[in-house]
Amino acid sequence: MVWPLTPVRPLPLSPSMIQLFHVSKYYDRRVALSDVTLEIEKGEFVLLMGPSGAGKSTLLKLLIGAERPEEGQILIQGRSLSKLRSSEIPLLRRKVGVVLQDFRLLPKKTVFDNVSLPLLVQGASTAEIRRKVAEALRAVGLDHKKDHVPSGLSTGEQQRICIARAIVNGPIMLLADEPTGNLDPELTSEIIDLFKSINARGTTIIVATHDPNVLAQVSRRVITLDQGRVVSQEQVCS
Repeated sequence: MVWPLTPVRPLPLSPSMIQLFHVSKYYDRRVALSDVTLEIEKGEFVLLMGPSGAGKSTLLKLLIGAERPEEGQILIQGRSLSKLRSSEIPLLRRKVGVVLQDFRLLPKKTVFDNVSLPLLVQGASTAEIRRKVAEALRAVGLDHKKDHVPSGLSTGEQQRICIARAIVNGPIMLLADEPTGNLDPELTSEIIDLFKSINARGTTIIVATHDPNVLAQVSRRVITLDQGRVVSQEQVCS
């Protein structure tokens, strides 16, 4: 499906998945992001590093249209988010998977029901829901737990459910905000390996984290934020 987004004519179209041009965001008098310019290519796996309050979460919120910048432009696949009408935001979010530190699973619903929620919201057929949920659960190694409820699963398994829910729509990009914050190093390694396998299928992935265990396991581009500014971009070899 092609998003009904309006092309930005003053700026040339680019194959980049994400482009930010001089983006700034403020909350009252506090600077959350300041003059951020960067590009992320289709199929990249990028770590967004920095201390708490550096602006990582704000940047992810801007990419899904949950927040709007005070200054600058954000383009997804060459199309400007500032041109989106409110009714078009849900169409954007269907193509972007989001994984949070807070699992936000429905405790009385089964694993299958939790993963199927994005498909139910968009009105998918019963057959499509069954097929896509089964595929997503196989991808995270939990197809045998589809009838369980979250409370009966381990912390690592609950995070895998969240990832399955995020990829069930076949997103073009996956955004993860501190996805290993509640996990020990062994589980962190499992989740990062899962992200790598999803990335290998072509999904663009951005992981916001301050966890050094993540940095140690990912040989990818690292964008470091501090006080709302990009202070470095480098390729890291683990």
